[in-house]
Amino acid sequence: MASASSTSARSLFADSKMRLADRVQVNVNNVASLSRQIIRGSKSSEILMHSAKTIAMQEHALENSETNLKKLQWLCCHLGYQHDSIIRSAQKIEEVKEQVRAMQR
Repeated sequence: MASASSTSARSLFADSKMRLADRVQVNVNNVASLSRQIIRGSKSSEILMHSAKTIAMQEHALENSETNLKKLQWLCCHLGYQHDSIIRSAQKIEEVKEQVRAMQR
């Protein structure tokens, strides 16, 4: 009698173990399916691609801005040289005017 009840207990245990394994498998498949749907629905890859393109364009724009700033610095420096030259020339014009006045006297 003990062996009949232990055999039925083993059978029940094996059945419940198989049902639990089946339920776990179904749940894992459901989670995987849900994950795939979430990824498809969120379009995260499209968003990432768009973000990467935007960052690349901004990087190019920053490089252009840096180049333009360097050119502006160079122009500013040379405008300063030209300004100094104009001031020196204007001072020399005054000196020449004084010399011409002195010669005219």
